[in-house]
Amino acid sequence: MVRKLYFAIVLLTLVGLALAACNAPGGQGNPEAQATALPPVESDVNIVAEGRLVPRQAVELAFASSGRLTEVLVEEGEQVKAGDVIARLGDREPLESSVAAAQMELLSARQELLAAEEALQALYDDLPEAQTQALQAVMDARAELNSAQRSYNGLNSSAKPIDIDAAWANVVLAKDKLDEAQDDYKPYDKKSQDNLIRAALLNRLAEAQNAYDDAVRRYNNLNGVFGSDFDIQQADTRLQIAEARLAQAQSEADKLVDGPDAADVSLARTRVDTANGSISAAEAALEAARAALADLDLVATIDGTVVDNELIAGQQISAGAPVVQVADLSQWMVETDNLTELDVVSIAAGQGATITPDALPEVDLQGSVESISDVYEDKRGDVTYTARLALETSDPRLRWGMTVAIVFEEK
Repeated sequence: MVRKLYFAIVLLTLVGLALAACNAPGGQGNPEAQATALPPVESDVNIVAEGRLVPRQAVELAFASSGRLTEVLVEEGEQVKAGDVIARLGDREPLESSVAAAQMELLSARQELLAAEEALQALYDDLPEAQTQALQAVMDARAELNSAQRSYNGLNSSAKPIDIDAAWANVVLAKDKLDEAQDDYKPYDKKSQDNLIRAALLNRLAEAQNAYDDAVRRYNNLNGVFGSDFDIQQADTRLQIAEARLAQAQSEADKLVDGPDAADVSLARTRVDTANGSISAAEAALEAARAALADLDLVATIDGTVVDNELIAGQQISAGAPVVQVADLSQWMVETDNLTELDVVSIAAGQGATITPDALPEVDLQGSVESISDVYEDKRGDVTYTARLALETSDPRLRWGMTVAIVFEEK
């Protein structure tokens, strides 16, 4: 617009000069008169545009939930930081309880995961000891089987003389130890049952009696004094139990040869996976509860000044309706939307410009182009683009919305 006015003035000036030349003395009836030379028209002029002062950033804030306003924490004109709470709605207790419950659920799920992971790791940490115990169980079961086999055989077959003599020698030795144990115990027989010496000697006497009874039984078996049908049945049952225990012990040992029991590992891993699933569910529930509670707060999204705030405690709030405006007034910006397609090709980011407020014609401010929109608009019959300039100098009298004239420097 300013540029068109400039050319109109130039054109009127040229017309005036031409008329003056025609009316000059001696000008009439002199066909030989020479036309007055016209001054050259300057076509390479600075691009001029109109714009408006705006803050660097400005946002309108709205509550995400509806409800009754209970607190207004920031008044109009105050400074805020991004994340500061400006106002709050009421009825918070149920949502606060939901957050606390979700936090407890998450804590419980994490503790279960820790226990599940420790149980899984223990299967590997305890493997050497478990393998040792399994091998010991095999050895014990095999020894028990051999003993049961001998007892069963002793009740169903005759023995060699040398075995009988050896068995009798064991009877004699066992009897001697039994007599010795009885002699040692007699002085303490009447002592209190809590007497430690009496208890030790009584235990020794019981062991000596069992050893003697076993020696006699073996001697009798080897010497042809066979057991009764009941003794034989008992020995056979003992033998079968010993065989089953050996098979079981060997099976358990075989499972541990290549690592922990596969079924135990699978169960432990399933427990870990379940705990992880519980944590994910608890985290989602906690996030939802916190989000619902946060919806009761109106929070600043930028650093700036509260420029519009008419909130009053007790009023009813509708979700999504703007109620507060915050602007970053730390630096003024200029926006112009009337750069035509002929002008915009001569403008680039970083290009300097002089900005003169219409209300302060004596003030020339310096600025530079920060951005130019890529999308055009059709305004007043022209294809136009919006440019945004940052002021590098300022004046305390500047206000949001003031109109300015922009003269872009030549590139």
